[in-house]
Amino acid sequence: MKRVLLLGPIFLLCGLLGCSRTGVIDATGATTARGGTPKSPTPARIAHGATVDLQNYIVPGKTTIFDFTSEGCPPCRAIAPALHKLHAEHDDIVVVEVDLNRPGIRGIDWRSPVAQQFGLQSIPHFKIYGPNGKLMAEGDQAYGIVNEMLH
Repeated sequence: MKRVLLLGPIFLLCGLLGCSRTGVIDATGATTARGGTPKSPTPARIAHGATVDLQNYIVPGKTTIFDFTSEGCPPCRAIAPALHKLHAEHDDIVVVEVDLNRPGIRGIDWRSPVAQQFGLQSIPHFKIYGPNGKLMAEGDQAYGIVNEMLH
């Protein structure tokens, strides 16, 4: 229920449309610190269903938001433009999209290795790492933080 309250219609839509399981990045795409390359104007998309080591995509000195998502999830698609804007307009924030779907899988790929790796039960799902590279929040707490960042 917290998700409905935090991001309102997006999560209500997710519940109604069944986004709940129960009912490659190149390094330059997401970094500014590693290699000194500028941040991409759009979030990098990683995993594509495969397991992933998030530590490889945390940007030192920036808040890194991992957005676990799927093209088969209407609420994920609905929130994506706001996350892309957040990524583009804030030099201190990097958004990295973690795609649940393996190539050729339609809908939400709950059986993908990355979905299994993180035990995902619903999406969108966020993990937020601070500038120091330490996990700050995930799950409902991360939803609240992302919601505040978007407003």
